[in-house]
Amino acid sequence: MARLAKKTIMVVDDEEDIRSSVKTVLERNGYNVITAINGDDCLKKLKTQKPDLILLDIMMPGTPVRDVVPQIKDIPISYLSVVRVSEAERESLLGQKNIKDFIQKPFDIKELAAKVKKIVG
Repeated sequence: MARLAKKTIMVVDDEEDIRSSVKTVLERNGYNVITAINGDDCLKKLKTQKPDLILLDIMMPGTPVRDVVPQIKDIPISYLSVVRVSEAERESLLGQKNIKDFIQKPFDIKELAAKVKKIVG
């Protein structure tokens, strides 16, 4: 039986410690991980790579995330943010078509792995 190709997750966060800890957790759970330091870096990398999911921090320097998201086509996105949002804001964020989830930082490692698995398998 052929093994399924590993799913690839892109982690976009301006904080090095967040990128590396999320990368470690996901790699331990069998995913390939690519990282980007902000929305502009993410868009640049998307020209040559197509991850199965993007974990995207909301607050980063550079192009605002609200301007980055519409440029990402056909790839599910889950926000990864320390920002506390109200239910209304969360609904509005999740209302965009390729937004699949909102993961609150600091996150539980098992919860992060479970949410990613739920989205990409």
